[in-house]
Amino acid sequence: MGRETRLFKSEERKNRADVSNFLHRLADKISDGTVILSQGAEEFTMQLPQNLVLEVQIEDEEKGAKGIQHSLEVEIKWYDNDDHGGSLELK
Repeated sequence: MGRETRLFKSEERKNRADVSNFLHRLADKISDGTVILSQGAEEFTMQLPQNLVLEVQIEDEEKGAKGIQHSLEVEIKWYDNDDHGGSLELK
């Protein structure tokens, strides 16, 4: 397998309305084709191609004394020179 390089990471608690607002704004940026993420002095810009790979995953993970951690993970990926699309639907 290839080597992975983390270019940017952020994790913070937000209320549901703030998460929803962030995702709406992110969706607009994805539609425009350019996403710029910043945190403090750090900034990262991505130019997105027309075709993307959308991965959606729901997990439950036992976290000991904290109980079960539930997660809805949305991952967007792309490959250089990839012209294939997917067919997941959001209802």
